[in-house]
Amino acid sequence: MFFLTPVLVAVVCILIAWIFKNADERSMEGRKGETRARAQTRPWVDEDLKDSTDLQQVEEDVDDWQESEENVEHIPFSHTRYPEKEMIKRSQEFYELLNKRRSVRFISNEQIPMEVIDNVIKSAGTAPSGAHTEPWTFVIVKDLDVKHKIREIIEEEEEINYLKRMGRQWVTDLKKLRTNWIKEYLDTAPVLILIFKQVHGFAANGKRKVHYYNEISVSIACGILLAALQNAGLVTVTTTPLNCGPRLRVLLGRPANEKLLMLLPVGYPSQEATVPDLIRKPLDQIMVTV
Repeated sequence: MFFLTPVLVAVVCILIAWIFKNADERSMEGRKGETRARAQTRPWVDEDLKDSTDLQQVEEDVDDWQESEENVEHIPFSHTRYPEKEMIKRSQEFYELLNKRRSVRFISNEQIPMEVIDNVIKSAGTAPSGAHTEPWTFVIVKDLDVKHKIREIIEEEEEINYLKRMGRQWVTDLKKLRTNWIKEYLDTAPVLILIFKQVHGFAANGKRKVHYYNEISVSIACGILLAALQNAGLVTVTTTPLNCGPRLRVLLGRPANEKLLMLLPVGYPSQEATVPDLIRKPLDQIMVTV
């Protein structure tokens, strides 16, 4: 029978420990490599846009957070039901209206009624939000000097984005749209709407309030805003200024709990406006019925 001597046992233990240590190091390097690869293939991820709220948010000082309201009165729901023919007609007309919506980069400097802007923002504010926290701020910019400062910040960063950050594939994909870092519409559009997501809010007593799903909630509000602008006969182009958020937030005097999600130049199309002749996917390519 074979017996292990104390020395041999020690050697075996050391060998096993060395094997596991190397395996852990290789696993860690693999995870780091995957993280680096993901970062390299996602150059559009803006640090300022990253959502800092989770369903179960952990904070060092829980006393800083305000408990939500427990009692809210519930009232009867008032609903308008249409006959089926009218439902179909209304839904078809709404589709046809939105199907005419295009991203327009040539915007006239002709002034637009501010009451219309008030109404479309109120419409956006009807969007659903996590726990009804309404985590959005819509900043309306009309001042010529402020608009130009916004343009300067965005064009400075966008030039770097196109030349370095975005990568060859993204820039190639945009060629058919004839876009670049020059954003003349930021000066010419009579109104700029900057939409900020509030990663958390504040109660009347100064404590912070969790804003659940804040980015999804604000994104839904942006969709409603686009539909409202189209309904009002105005045009815009959705822009997400990469790496501009912090500077624009400071320029506009917004607090640190707000992160820029989207910027919309709004107005009438200029007389020379053109758009790419794009075709939208048909229904059978975007809808699955189970």
